[in-house]
Amino acid sequence: MLATWVKKFAGGRDNRRPLFERLMSQSYRQSYNMAFRLTGNSSDAEDLLQETYVRAFRFFHRYDEALPFCSWLYRIMTNVHIDTVRKRSRLKTVSFESGSEINGTWEFADDGPTAEAELLKSTLEEPIQLGLKSMTPEFRTAVVLADVDGLSYEEIAEIMHTSIGTVRSRIHRGRKQLRTYLEDHGEVELL
Repeated sequence: MLATWVKKFAGGRDNRRPLFERLMSQSYRQSYNMAFRLTGNSSDAEDLLQETYVRAFRFFHRYDEALPFCSWLYRIMTNVHIDTVRKRSRLKTVSFESGSEINGTWEFADDGPTAEAELLKSTLEEPIQLGLKSMTPEFRTAVVLADVDGLSYEEIAEIMHTSIGTVRSRIHRGRKQLRTYLEDHGEVELL
């Protein structure tokens, strides 16, 4: 579906379109995993990945082929994710207990097992994923890039547009937040 959209959107950019499509197909699985770890659910991960590829295609003329595509793409994904988190924090929320209704009815999600739950079990243990989800976005991004994707501090600093010292601090503080979450939820015993 995304590749079809890229073909329609390409217009006059046909000269680099085959390269973009090849890089997109090569990076899709790894990028989806990154998006899933940042967002914590498959629906948001798909939205994040789609917006990332749209922006990547729009600015593909700025991509330097001498650099790793995934690092460049992760930088875009990180920015899109942070923008999304900021937008969501400005949205008004309504409590179910308040008694007010939106459009006259409430809709509740099905409690049965979902494909998302299956993916959580196969890619990352649920307590860790919930711990990651509880972290601030900057710390979560740094920890995921370092500990899950195995990127160097320099690569992370480039992706996050920050200094190496800030990356080290975010990773340290993020790991501490994750450990505290796991300890508070009985997932890790203190040694």
